Amino acid sequence: MNCTTICPLVLDNLNSSELTTEVPAMSRTPARLDELDLAILTAMHEYQKAGILELSRRTRVARATVQSRIARMEEAGVIASYDPQIDVTAAGFDVQAFVTLEIAQGALDAVSAELDAIPGVLEAYATTGSGDVLCRIGADSHAGLQAVLLSIDKTSSVVRSHSVVVLSTVVAHRTLPLLRTLAPSGSSKAPAYRAAH
Repeated sequence: MNCTTICPLVLDNLNSSELTTEVPAMSRTPARLDELDLAILTAMHEYQKAGILELSRRTRVARATVQSRIARMEEAGVIASYDPQIDVTAAGFDVQAFVTLEIAQGALDAVSAELDAIPGVLEAYATTGSGDVLCRIGADSHAGLQAVLLSIDKTSSVVRSHSVVVLSTVVAHRTLPLLRTLAPSGSSKAPAYRAAH
């Protein structure tokens, strides 16, 4: 596992409108996932190219049931997109770092726009603690990484930054272990889809 499998992303310098297939944010009320939802999500994760019919076979439930469950999870935002997971290391961007930013008071919207304009910024989050924003950045070399860091520091909203270079991935981006904590324990009879793997 390498340091670029931390999360799915779309390369910023490509036309993201052509690459992304995000599910529209209709109703974002938290969904209550049951064992069948978790089985479907697990099958979708393990067999990423599988269609509805294959997911139905893998979970051992009717195709219409799988289709309606997926639609419900899309509407709730549980399934946020069907974007491909792009390994930026394989694409030549094997130097990555996390950068904590302190920004000017009330400048979150401005820094969001400024960071979005820098192709080396892979993702950014507003945070609590000593910093205001945490970014993950990528580059093709240490010189490229320095150029991204300098671009960030030159933005009008950033007061101070602190960076740490990623050496290797200890735990890659994952969601299934957390989702599996939602499954009820101690049921006496296992449904057919539980043993579908």
